[in-house]
Amino acid sequence: MINMTLRYFSLMFFSIYSLSVFATPVIEIEIRDHLFYPAEIEIPADTKVKFVFMNQDSSAEEIESYELNREKVIPGKSKGSIFVGPLQVGEYPFFGEFFPKTAQGKIIVK
Repeated sequence: MINMTLRYFSLMFFSIYSLSVFATPVIEIEIRDHLFYPAEIEIPADTKVKFVFMNQDSSAEEIESYELNREKVIPGKSKGSIFVGPLQVGEYPFFGEFFPKTAQGKIIVK
């Protein structure tokens, strides 16, 4: 009975530890006044990352990146997520298609 309890405890500990060690990093980006905050984000190479865009503007914005092969409309006063990676070292620009002159961002992979 004790041996079985230890085995169960070890399995639970390993499962919880594995989830915390291998959890997908989350990076929040705010859209405000048709700008991205922060506009440049550094992430590690070979890592899958979840980007959460929080649109504070009343108008929608479409996040677009040809290099990442991603696009997503984020309605005004709401949020949306995009997963990227794992990526190789380099720079990956993204922009807001509805306000491309101001909404410019870049992911820098190191």
